[in-house]
Amino acid sequence: MVATLMVKVTPPVDLALEQLELDLFLQALRRRHEYDFSEYAPASLIRRVRQLVRDHRCASISELTARLLHEDGFEVRVVRGLSVPVSEMFRDPEVFRALRERVLPMLASYPRINVWQAGCAHGQEVYSLAIMLEEAGLYERSHIFATDFNADALERAKDGIYPARDAQLWSRNYLHAGGTQTLANYYSARYDFIRMHERLRRNITFANHNLVVDKVFCEAHLVLCRNVLIYFSNPLQNRTLGLFRDSLVRGGYLCLGLRETLDFAEVSTDFSAVDAKLRLYRRASPTHADAA
Repeated sequence: MVATLMVKVTPPVDLALEQLELDLFLQALRRRHEYDFSEYAPASLIRRVRQLVRDHRCASISELTARLLHEDGFEVRVVRGLSVPVSEMFRDPEVFRALRERVLPMLASYPRINVWQAGCAHGQEVYSLAIMLEEAGLYERSHIFATDFNADALERAKDGIYPARDAQLWSRNYLHAGGTQTLANYYSARYDFIRMHERLRRNITFANHNLVVDKVFCEAHLVLCRNVLIYFSNPLQNRTLGLFRDSLVRGGYLCLGLRETLDFAEVSTDFSAVDAKLRLYRRASPTHADAA
C-alpha cells in the first residue's frame, strides 16, 4: 500500500475581488468610525489589512468588515493594527545631534518654545525631545504637543513605561546624539521595565489628532513627524506637509524621517534645507514683499 501525501494548496487570490473588499472595508471604517485610511500608500495598506485578517482569524476582508461594523470596540484593534507604531529613543542619533547643535540654539531666542511631535506612537521620541530640551536649559519655557490618532498608543506614551531590554540600545543612541549625562538619570527601573521620570512629562500634552482629516494643531517652532509620511499617498503627503507649513512660525523647523523628503512636494519652495541628508528643513522667512 502506497501512502498518499496530502498537500494543501492555497487558492490564488482574486485581486479584483480583494480590491473591492478593501474598498468596502475602508468605507466602513470611515463611515462607521470616522477613521479615513483611503489615501494611505496602497501596498502598505493591503499588507496590513491582510495581516489583520490573519490575526483575527477571519476568512476574508469581508468578514473583517462585518466585525468592524457589528462588534463593539473592534475598531480599536483594527486601528492599532493599521497604525503599527514603531520607534525608539533617539532613533537615528545623528538627527538628534543636529537638532541639539543646530536647531535648539536658534530656538533659544524665543521666550516660549512650542514643539509638535506628530505621529508620536508610543512616545519614545517625545521623551528624547524632553531630555534634549532639559539639557539645553530650555525645557522650562518649552511645551511639547505629542499627537497621534491611535488612542491606545497615546495611552502608552502617557505612561512612559518601556521594556528594560531596550535601555541598552537607547543609551547608546543617547550618547551618539550628544547626550551630556547618562540616560539612566531620566528613568527608574523596576523588574523588566523602565519608566521615564515624571519631570519629563510636566511640559508634554498628549492629544488625539488625525493628520488625514484634522486641521492645524498649534503654532509651533519645531515640528517633528518621522516615518509617518512613507505610509501616505502623494496627495495626502502634500496635504500633511501643508499642515506642517501652516503650523510653523516663520523661521521654524521641520524634521522628517530619513526615508522622507520635501523634494517634489508642493510646499518645497516654502522651506530651505538645513541638512537635506538628515531631512531637516526651515520654513522660509518672509521676503520684502511679504513684509510690505
